[in-house]
Amino acid sequence: MTLQQIRYILAIAESRSVSLAAKRLFISQPSLSAALKEVEDEFGIRIFNRGREFSITREGEEFLIYARQVMDQMNLLENRFSSRNAIRELCSVSAQHYIFAVKAFSNLVKRLSFSEYEFTFRETRTYEIISDVAQMRSEIGLLYENGFNRKIIGKLLKENHLSFTPLFRATPHVFVSRDHPLAGRKEVTLEDLEPYPCLSFEQGQYNSFYFSEEILSELPHARSIHVSDRATLFNFLVGLSGYTISSGFLSEELNGGDIIVSVRLRVDDEMHIGYIRRKSGELSRFAGLYIEELRKVIKEAGYEPEEEAPAPPAMD
Repeated sequence: MTLQQIRYILAIAESRSVSLAAKRLFISQPSLSAALKEVEDEFGIRIFNRGREFSITREGEEFLIYARQVMDQMNLLENRFSSRNAIRELCSVSAQHYIFAVKAFSNLVKRLSFSEYEFTFRETRTYEIISDVAQMRSEIGLLYENGFNRKIIGKLLKENHLSFTPLFRATPHVFVSRDHPLAGRKEVTLEDLEPYPCLSFEQGQYNSFYFSEEILSELPHARSIHVSDRATLFNFLVGLSGYTISSGFLSEELNGGDIIVSVRLRVDDEMHIGYIRRKSGELSRFAGLYIEELRKVIKEAGYEPEEEAPAPPAMD
């Protein structure tokens, strides 16, 4: 099988027709049909049902998942090393919704003096962070582990040949608006929070408690609102007197200290926040510089650095 044949098959899937795909690819329909048959014969599968109604077979759906991954990687390779982009400096990070991660990334960009660069920062779902790093869409992924999710997260990292390096430990806090009835407290309990809506980032298809971005997600909440972006969450913190459970890190520079405040949550738990990366290969210079900036931001905020691996996974 060749890359050209993969391109042909993906075009057929997108067009839902061999004849339409042939026109789009500027080749004859018999040539396209022959290329498709060669791949099907090579693997002993049938990718499309080509009767009166065109459809994709179950094994075809699986084949297309892998085919798209191959083309994604090929596109990344071409974009990185084509003569048009070779002078650009590249860096890509995927992260849970952490202000410290944004601040460190901002510091990195301001620190560099290149005339051209192409950086990517994705605030995304936990499972997608792992997938991004595994598929090399990102060099670095930022997430947390604790006693509840460590076994599941660790299993996924092992299956994808990824490692977790802890950066710091954080005790759980809640973010609330400055006008919230609990905003003046030094510490709050879960019972104190019961009258208010709990806000969290939705995790899409992988909406398991183990992939939640918020610690203590397994606990029941009478009022819950799931959101997909930080701005919406902050709006609900203010407009609905809601709260969200977090590491407690806030930046007046990026958040605006007059809007949201952080209050310690009295629970017997903690977050080990760190970065994931592929075990094989070395990080780029810019990924290394980003990790330096992360450590600086964390230290300046007064968090306890964590150089060693977290405690062993909780036993069943």
